[in-house]
Parts: sequence; structure tokens; C-alpha cells
Amino acid sequence: MLTDCFFRTLSHLADFSELTGMKDYMGVMMFITFAERVVPQSDENVHVSEERFDGVEVVVYQPKVLGGETELRRAVIYLHGGGWCLGSSRMGPYDLLARQMVIDLNSVVVSVEYRLAPEHHFPVPYEDVYRVVKHFLQMEVLAQYAVDPGRIAVSGDSAGGNLAAAVSQQLQQDPYQQVKLKVQALLYPVMQALDLNTPSYQQNQNMPILPRTLMVRFWSEYFTSDKNFFRAMMANTHNSPESAALLKFVNWSAFLPESYRGKYNYSAPSVTLRGTGSGPDTLSHSIADPRASPLLVPDADLQSLPKAYVLTCEYDVLRDDGVMYAERLRHAGVQVTHEHYTSGFHGALMFTMWPTDFMIGHTMMENLIRWLQQNL
Repeated sequence: MLTDCFFRTLSHLADFSELTGMKDYMGVMMFITFAERVVPQSDENVHVSEERFDGVEVVVYQPKVLGGETELRRAVIYLHGGGWCLGSSRMGPYDLLARQMVIDLNSVVVSVEYRLAPEHHFPVPYEDVYRVVKHFLQMEVLAQYAVDPGRIAVSGDSAGGNLAAAVSQQLQQDPYQQVKLKVQALLYPVMQALDLNTPSYQQNQNMPILPRTLMVRFWSEYFTSDKNFFRAMMANTHNSPESAALLKFVNWSAFLPESYRGKYNYSAPSVTLRGTGSGPDTLSHSIADPRASPLLVPDADLQSLPKAYVLTCEYDVLRDDGVMYAERLRHAGVQVTHEHYTSGFHGALMFTMWPTDFMIGHTMMENLIRWLQQNL
């Protein structure tokens, strides 16, 4: 309750700051990122270096090499969350997670510091991540870090889960990509921007950490700074005829198991023929782009994807996004482990350090690493 109180107070302060013209909303919310920022440093078990892969900042975590060790290692490319607008690979909980994966998996971890909206709208954050992954998957780069080309994972939480899913899809469609990802681990991922009124959006619209208003704002800021588009997304009236043709892929009455539907009845989002702000054509293309909404790809494009781990939480507006993606992957023949936390809430993986050191965060981290041990 105290944590929720802090987040809501900061959100109200950010609203007030933007209304009075002092600072934009996301600029104030970045306080969370700055408050948890650390300087990643090497220790007795882990060597840490800050580098650039194809011009993009990354933090690379490696096991301290013992004399004569020649065994190739696993690798995990990790993408932080924060709604594409907040967050950093240099935050304490991500630093802790990376070190734990290095120790428990004997792996190299590449944590990506992609550029953020609203300064850099879609597709810039995605493109940064894709460039890092393409760079790292080169045979000479893998050899430099003693990584086994057959044991590489991509993972991320929230918006990072969105980017991880999108990168996995796009890599599979690249005919020139020789090294493939072995697994993808998606932690309470955000998967689609077309229907922002799924049962979980309705059930959890006022839940702590990520209420519906904040998630819609993240989506809006990812695409544009036009407040008209934010208002259209809040009303779920932001779909154009172009994106409406893809609503069949996010029809929760078809893809959501009955236990998650609850008391809610499906109603297709409205379609508008008018623009929802500046650059309506660009926005229509963006929300219909699978690089932004990975749930929109047809079944044929899912079939060749790597084995997946999908984590969802009951008290999360994004619950149904993850559940529907897990169901669609399974129906396409992809091996899927879907781990649903009935008492979980969005962002729980970030609560592993004082003053918000919660048991559920440690449980999620342990279960993720155990799955990677068994499948990577």
C-alpha cells in the first residue's frame, strides 16, 4: 500500500507538472529510474563492462574466467521494461537479475540501454534492440565472448517483453540470419495496441504500479506526443480501417481461455475514418505494425519461433496480452511454458531490493532462471 501510494503521488505530481508547463509527465516519472540507478561494477564473480554494439549502449556481464577454462557459455540478451519511456539497464533490480543469471547459468548477459520515447518514438527503441541482437549474433562476436551459438536467449519484462517478442519474430523472417535464438522469455509482456479494453484492462484498471491510464499513456507516448491520440486510446476509439483488419488477432473472445474472461463480454473496438491527431496515416501504420504489436502476426509466422516462457500476473492490465500470445504460440505448435501468478502484479520482478524487497519478486527471478537452466 505504501509503494502504491508513492507511485500514485508521483503520477499526480507529474500530471500537475505537465498541466502547469513545468515539465512533461514522463520527465517527472523518470525520477523512479534515477532513484534506482546504480553504476554496474565488477565483483569477485562477475566481470562488468559498458560497451556499444552497433552504436547502441549495452552493459555486458560475464563470469570471471578461471585459468584454462574453454567451455562455451550460454548468453541472455535482456531488455528492460518501463513502457518504452522509462527504465534503464543500469537500475539496481536489473543489475541484480543480470548478476544472478551470470552466476546460476554461467552465462554472458547483454543488457541493452535502448533509446526511450517520447524523445525517440517508435520504431527507434525497437530498432536499437534489433541492431544489438544482430550485432551480438555474429559468429566473431560470439567467439569474442566465448558464447555457444546454439544457446542464446532473448528476454525482457513489460515493454522489454514486447521488444523481445518482436525481435524474435523479425529475426525468424531474416533469410540471411545464420545464428538463431534458442528461447525467448517474456515477462508480463505488452503485446498489442489495438484493444485496450480486454478483461484484464477492465478488471485491473485501478491496480497499483500500472493502472490502465498509465499503460495507455505509455502506448500513446511510444507513438506520438499528440494528446488527441492519447484521448482516443483512452476511449478505445483509436483504430483505423487498416488496424481494424487485424482485430481478429486480438479477439479475446476467441483466444482467451474462459477462466480469464470473467464477467466481461466481448465488444469489438470502434473504428474511425477520421484521423486521431497529427499524422493519422503514420499512426495507423504504427499501431498495426507487428514490431510494435507482436500479437498481430498471422499463425504462419508464429510456427518457426523459438521455445517460449511467458509469465503473466492476475492483477495486471497486461495479463490477457500475455495469455493470448501464449495460447496462439501453443496453437501454432511452439513449445510454451506459461507461468501465471494468481497473486502477482505488474512489475513484481523489480521489487527485489530494499526498500521494496518482496518475496514474489525473488520467486519470479528464481523460476525464470530455473526455466533457463532447463531449456537454454
